[in-house]
Amino acid sequence: MGAAGRDFHNFNMVYRGDPASEVVAFTAAQIPDIAGRCYPPSLAGSRYPKGIPIVDESELAQLCKNQRIDQVVFAYSDVDYARVMHSASIVLASGADFLLLGPERTMLQAAVPVIATSAVRTGCGKSQTTRWLSRLLKQHNLNVAVIRHPMPYGDLESEAVQCFTSRADLDAANCTVEEREEYEPHLAIGNVVYAGVDYAVIVARAEADADIILWDGGNNDFPFIRPDLHLVLVDPLRPGNETTHHPGEAVLRMADIVVIAKVNSASDADIQCVTENVKKINAAAPIVRAASPVQLMEPQQVRNHRVLVVEDGPTITHGGMPYGAGYVAAAEAQAAEIIDPRRFAVKEIAAVYNQYPHIGAVLPAVGYHPSQLKALSETINLSDADVVVAATPCDLEALIKINKPVVRVRYEFAEVGEPKLSDLVEKFLTEHGLGS
Repeated sequence: MGAAGRDFHNFNMVYRGDPASEVVAFTAAQIPDIAGRCYPPSLAGSRYPKGIPIVDESELAQLCKNQRIDQVVFAYSDVDYARVMHSASIVLASGADFLLLGPERTMLQAAVPVIATSAVRTGCGKSQTTRWLSRLLKQHNLNVAVIRHPMPYGDLESEAVQCFTSRADLDAANCTVEEREEYEPHLAIGNVVYAGVDYAVIVARAEADADIILWDGGNNDFPFIRPDLHLVLVDPLRPGNETTHHPGEAVLRMADIVVIAKVNSASDADIQCVTENVKKINAAAPIVRAASPVQLMEPQQVRNHRVLVVEDGPTITHGGMPYGAGYVAAAEAQAAEIIDPRRFAVKEIAAVYNQYPHIGAVLPAVGYHPSQLKALSETINLSDADVVVAATPCDLEALIKINKPVVRVRYEFAEVGEPKLSDLVEKFLTEHGLGS
């Protein structure tokens, strides 16, 4: 059971070469239009000359019955505990075992040191933290490779091993909005980003070019590579989420360092609540604080105007946030009105709001496939806003035609107080004999 990422990795690591197992299917969830594809023979291996079908998760119960399934492996992330157990109940009622594969069976070992960034929920700020780490490591004259948690939403065979060095590479790979949100900011500061499907090959390629690997995690999953230093972010804007979503709590318990993010936006009470929760779960890990200052590029274009806010997609959808940095920036810039995009949502975008009813008066930047990207453009252009505030990290205007001025929002990692994350990372580098 998966969402085009962890499921494929678990198969590659545990089942691809196992003669005692026959994998009948992958089921797909979270990501639209993943079902109906096939995990190709070139990736599935010699035991699967026809590949492996990918079916919608709604077919799980019937699949278990028809195929007399012995075991179902749950392999995706940022799912609340009740949802995991509902899935387990479907499986158990069919007579099959329900399995969660752990880090020891699914982590690769790299030949160079690895620093991993994970989080208890989607949208805590992993990528901006990883970018900040890359700058710090380069100051120590280290060659850095960024390996990103997978997002293989297109042709799996061609996406088996990906290496991005420029936006032209993203264009050539037909990357989705969701991929560009993660890759573009890295490329803008000179980072090389590796991703794909077959992470054993990806790691081998990255470690050949780097002194150190940065794992830029996805959702709230644990790393695919065994980390030598594991940073885990918690979000005081969602206090209590440290123990509500799989596998975020497990990730927090694994942390070497815990980063309380967004302290510039959260209340003192919520920061204290999260701090106390972390100490109960992982008392051994040092806790550092970080801000995520929001910068609106042209605030004068927003002040006293009617604004439509486009937010980072995954943070607002399965990340569970009603709004994000774009809404905050527009409010701080004294927009005359932040309009509700639902009034203008075309069919495909309306379906997103129906699927995620927690979303507030913002538009998530969804574009997993061309028709959804077209629907995003139509919704923006149908709106009666004066200005679009775009808080997606990718350049939306390069992908779709927008008939209104667009003002971008940027947000980066900033250290706050003591202990400093930079001091802890530099101690790690010294202990491992890395850098100058």
